Formats: sequence, structure tokens, C-alpha cells
Amino acid sequence: MAKARLVGDRTGKMMVQAMERRATDVRGRVFQITLLTTLLISLFILGVLIVDVVVDSWGVLTGRPGGFLAGTMRSLSEDPKLGVHQALVGTFWIAVFVAVLAFPIGIGAAIWLEEYAPKNRFTRFIELNIRNLAGVPSIVYGLLGLFLFVKSLGDLTGGKSIAAAGITLAILVLPIVIITAQEAIRAVPQGLKEGAYGVGATKWTMIRSQVLPYAAPGIFTGTLLSMSRGIGEAAPLLLVGAVTGRLGSNPSFFDLSAINAEAFMAMPVIIVEWVQNSGRDPGFAEAAAAAIVVLLVFVILMNAAAIFLRNHFEKKRG
Repeated sequence: MAKARLVGDRTGKMMVQAMERRATDVRGRVFQITLLTTLLISLFILGVLIVDVVVDSWGVLTGRPGGFLAGTMRSLSEDPKLGVHQALVGTFWIAVFVAVLAFPIGIGAAIWLEEYAPKNRFTRFIELNIRNLAGVPSIVYGLLGLFLFVKSLGDLTGGKSIAAAGITLAILVLPIVIITAQEAIRAVPQGLKEGAYGVGATKWTMIRSQVLPYAAPGIFTGTLLSMSRGIGEAAPLLLVGAVTGRLGSNPSFFDLSAINAEAFMAMPVIIVEWVQNSGRDPGFAEAAAAAIVVLLVFVILMNAAAIFLRNHFEKKRG
């Protein structure tokens, strides 16, 4: 009996040592090094591009930053008045439309698909089409906005206006919002849901008190990052009426009449316009680089807001 026990103990030790022994995974190591190298190359290229843009825009950013932010889109002969104020106003209101329309609808659709919809062919068909729509080129959404919100519903949206542009971009980012919200809701532990049901909570009470607070960090991160993509699109804005010339008015950020104005400007469009004009006058290249820096700062602030909200809700969840 003692001999059998000794053999058993020795066999157990050998099995533990065999399981703990780390075999060299050559393929996995090569794959890891390849991914790291690709990441470093991408970061290097991104860093070179950012440095090049900052260097090109340095004269504008240090010479007259306030005038550039408050100036209007004028010709270069009126350089002291050249600025991005009109484009910032247009981008601000477009972002408002995206937040007001895409976020509630997208999060509500994700809740319905994950918590209420039956798992059958119809819901799988809906989810498949949502994922397909997330990969549709932005120019297609621009054509949709031109036909639906500019031509067909022009009396409601004001035609070629910020309202039409904002609704178009809200539809563009809506599939991304739904997908990211679905993934965040799926990550909620099943035990939280069962515990809520165990104390007599209704389905909506369980979603409101357990699912949404737990999934909030992922939802906020995905939705705000999708907005960053939306405000950086130029093709849909050109199709729905963003002008590439002078604007007569200079609206303020909270001027509601600017929403249905027949002419509007946005940051991606003004960048494209100035880059196209840089061939005949180098001053436009400097202005375009400064506008790129302003748009990057706008996007970085939105990403910082996403990180702040995610960390805030993670602390509350913890």
C-alpha cells in the first residue's frame, strides 16, 4: 500500500511538472513579433505625419491662433481674416445631430437585439445587415442624404443644410454604435442579471440597474469613437451641400438659424478645399495644416471624453 502511494505521488508530481513546463511556441513568438513590428511601424508613420503637419502649421498656430479660430473662410489676399470659425460651427452642430440621433437610437436598438428580440432567423438577418452597413463606403451615405434629406425632405431639413448633413452622418455611424453597444451589453456577466431577477426585478429594471451601468464604459467609448469617424468624413458633406467657397454669414456656435441655412462649412471640407488650392498659393498649405491640427485636437478631446466617461463608470462599477 505504501509503495503504491509512493508511485502515485511520484506520478502526480511528474504530471504537474509536465503541465507547468513551458514549451517553446516558435510560431506564436514569430506572430507576436510580427504584430509588434507592424504596430511600431504604424506608430512611426503616424508620428511622422503629425510632426510634418505641426511643422507646416507652426506659423499660423503661433502667429495668430485666435484670429485663425475666429476668422472666416476668405481668400488668401485677405489673410488676416482667414480662419476656420464657420467650419467649427458647422462641425459642432453636425456632432450635436450625431449625438442626439445616433446614440439613443443605436443604444436602444442594441438593447432590443440583445435583451428582447427572439433569437431567430429574422434577428440574425437584421444583425447581418447592420454589420454589412458598417462597412458601406461613406459616399453611399452621401448619395442617400442627397436624395432623401436634400431632395425629398428638403422642406423639413432646409435642403443643403447642417440639418441634412447631421442626419446623414448620424445614419452613417448608427451601425457602428449598434455593434459596439451590443458587444458591451454581451460582456455583462449573466450572474448580475440572474441576481436582479432573484430579488424580484422586472426585465427593464434589471437592464436599467445592472446591464446599462455595467456596459456603460464600453458603450460610451464606442459611441464617441464613432462620432470621431463621422465628423472626419468629407465625401457625404460635399454631396449634401457643404460649400467650398466663401460664406457670407459668420454664425455663432449657438445660433440655431445656422442649422437650416442653405450654405454651411465643416472642417473636413475646408481642409480639402485649402489642400486643392495649395498648388497655386503655398499659403493655403499652411492654413490647411493648421486646420488639420485643429480637427485633430477636436477629435482628441472627444477621445479624452470617452476615456474619462469609461474610467468614471468603471470606478462606479467597481
